Amino acid sequence: MFPPINRGKLTVFPLHNSKIKYLLLVLSSLIVTTSTQVSAHTVKISGDVGGTVHLEPNDNPRSGEVTQAWFALTRRGGQVIPLKDCNCRLAIYAEPHAAGEPALLEPPLKPIQAERYQGIPGAEITFPKPGAYQLKLSGKPITGTSFQPFELKFAVTVATGKTIDILQPVSNVSESQQGTTTGFVQPLIWLGILLLSGGIVVFLVQNMKPK
Repeated sequence: MFPPINRGKLTVFPLHNSKIKYLLLVLSSLIVTTSTQVSAHTVKISGDVGGTVHLEPNDNPRSGEVTQAWFALTRRGGQVIPLKDCNCRLAIYAEPHAAGEPALLEPPLKPIQAERYQGIPGAEITFPKPGAYQLKLSGKPITGTSFQPFELKFAVTVATGKTIDILQPVSNVSESQQGTTTGFVQPLIWLGILLLSGGIVVFLVQNMKPK
C-alpha cells in the first residue's frame, strides 16, 4: 500500500510562493524609489558651477498640482550661490523639444530657505500634463566675476494628476479685450448716427427758409 499523504503540507508551497512574490515586489519598489531620488538629485556641472534640483513633495511632481522646486547651487570650492548674487532664469520645456523653441513655462524665481541652504533660487511650478520635461536654469553673477555664466539642464518626469490648459488664461484675456472693444465701439456708432441726424435736420431747416 502507498503511504498516507499528509495533505496538511500541500498548502505550504503556495504560501511560500506568495511570500516570495510579496518580498520581491517590495524590494523592486524600494529599488525604483531609490533610483528615482538619486536621478532627481544628480549633480549637474556647467563651468565652475554645480547644482541639483529638488522637487517637493518627495521629488514626485504631479500634473495640475503646484510643485515647489528649489536649486542648490555651489561654486567651485563648495560655496553656496544665493539668488541675490545670481541673475538667474528658469525655463521649462516639454520633451522632446527643438533647439530655439520657446519655453513652455518661465516661472519667476524667488529666494527660499531649504534644508541647510539660505536664499537659494526657488520657484512654484504647475506642470500642465504628465510626461517628460526639461528644467533649464541659466545664470550669471550680478556683480563681479565670482563665478562663470552657467546653464544647467535637469530631466524631470511628471506623474498623472490633473490636466490643465495653459492657454486658457490667454483666451480669457482675448475675450475680455474683445468685449471691451465692442462696448467702446457701440457708443461711437450711436454718436455718429446722432450727429448725422442733427446735420440732416439743420440742412433741411436752412433750405426751408424763404429766400
